Amino acid sequence: MTLSNRQIADIFDTVADILQLKGEIIHRVLSYRRAAESIRELPRDLSAIAAEDKLTEIPGIGDTLGDKIKEMLTTGKLGLYERLITEIPVGVVEIMRINGVGPKKAQLFWKELNITTVQGLEQAARAGKLRDLSGMGVKSEQKVIEGIEALSRRQVERVPLGTALPAAESILGVLRALPQCLQATVAGSVRRARPTIGDIDLLVAVREMSDSPAIMQIFVTLPNVARILGQGDTKSSVELLNGLQVDLRVLPQERWGTALQYFTGSQAHNIKTREIALAKGFSLNEHALSPVDSNGTILEDAPKLLCETEEQVYHHLGLQWIPPELREDSGEIERARDQTLPRLITLDDIHADLHMHTTWSDGKHTIREMAEAARERGRKFIVITDHSRSLGVANGLSIERLLEQQNEVRRVDQALNGSIRVFHGTEMDINADGSLDYPDEILVQLDFVIASLHMSLRQERDQITLRLLNAIRNPHVDLIGHPRAQMLPNREPVDADMDVVFTAAQQTGIALEINANPARLDLEAQYARRALDLGILLAINTDAHTIEQMDLMNYGVMTARRGWVTPDHVLNTWSLERFTTWMTQRGQ
Repeated sequence: MTLSNRQIADIFDTVADILQLKGEIIHRVLSYRRAAESIRELPRDLSAIAAEDKLTEIPGIGDTLGDKIKEMLTTGKLGLYERLITEIPVGVVEIMRINGVGPKKAQLFWKELNITTVQGLEQAARAGKLRDLSGMGVKSEQKVIEGIEALSRRQVERVPLGTALPAAESILGVLRALPQCLQATVAGSVRRARPTIGDIDLLVAVREMSDSPAIMQIFVTLPNVARILGQGDTKSSVELLNGLQVDLRVLPQERWGTALQYFTGSQAHNIKTREIALAKGFSLNEHALSPVDSNGTILEDAPKLLCETEEQVYHHLGLQWIPPELREDSGEIERARDQTLPRLITLDDIHADLHMHTTWSDGKHTIREMAEAARERGRKFIVITDHSRSLGVANGLSIERLLEQQNEVRRVDQALNGSIRVFHGTEMDINADGSLDYPDEILVQLDFVIASLHMSLRQERDQITLRLLNAIRNPHVDLIGHPRAQMLPNREPVDADMDVVFTAAQQTGIALEINANPARLDLEAQYARRALDLGILLAINTDAHTIEQMDLMNYGVMTARRGWVTPDHVLNTWSLERFTTWMTQRGQ
């Protein structure tokens, strides 16, 4: 059996968990975690990279881990993993993931009470069997029960960015209104715009640390707080009603830059910035840049460098300021050292939305209502792309209705008198047999054609890939919508050979979509970056079914920024004239 990238990453993550339970040195644990993270971010299959003998070019993969990847690709399993799970049951790893438990307590429950499942731990806790263990007690036992209840409320380990970011912004709105608060922001993986989030990190700056307790009290008593995980003068943690954990740190204004840099960067990014700081004679943490001696020991009497801004932190390191979305140790530090980071796309660069639905299929608003709402949001042109006939569940348009709709689009476009241009298109299904939902003689009459996968998503790789290729090679198709058909956090992407897909897109000049709906964020950032490297055009669209969903565009922009995408590479940053010229050329 050939293992997928995701399966190999999961095995490495479990190996890291078991090694942590065994008390292995932290660097060995982190090496497996870093490898798992890099593998999940790959835009190519490991088997293809291994065939090119380039595994060690993957960040975090050296010869040893490269050999383990080859072992899994060849045999379908990893000997180290098989040995480890005979030493420590995998269920103990699951116990470790309960909030407030961790590796030491998980091992304690296993060794002392032979508890190897979350269910077994809950039964023991409710029966009062944990309180007499070393380091436990009645309160600790109750916290274990609460942690298990939180785990059940939170059905998945990670939640979509579209759930976490609004939750963070809601809390920040309350905190920013407090008189003690000078500034407040989200940090961590939310600020880096990762598509799924484990927990939320918030920072607040104050003039005097004596202001902190009042802020903490407001924070822990917010209406959507399910329980308080910890409350202190500088840090508090809560669990929200939706199961998300939120950590708040309060700090003095003069240390804002170092704290924001520290709590935003990925672990791998921060390790590198700390190494650069040490090479320059400083220890970098969330508080300051502290001078060190030749052995790396902090010189307590030497003045520390305090940084109010992140720009100051990176300046002291000899680096260009690095946008938060890039801080994953994926080449950004090397480019920042050379002062050659690209000018990433922003929301202000977006002039159009090329994918939206109306009452003609499964949308909630009329063509004119969608056009006027887009105009209010500064869009210069849009494309109406209702579903095609095979998607009956979405009231897809027959050929007759499609052509009738075109007449209405033209009327609306004329009525708006150039204040916004309205083009007519479709989001056409790529059928299970690989055929397209409308014939070419109909497609040629449309301004813009999107082809998307909506059905039979669990087909074998060859069939899914062939379906995408059939659409890409059709000269009347302009864009592949949400190419991997994922739904976060529960529906896995289709198993397409993306190397083949990218090659075909490069050859035909077709564009690929970054779908901004936070339930999709598809193409993911790593694939957007590969498209950029290959010169494949992208489009960032909301796929809006309501007026309100037009405001999701920022999620697509953040995903594009994670993929190093620049404005010129994106269709809907173009002027109307450039876009219409491109459409005309595509239709020749």
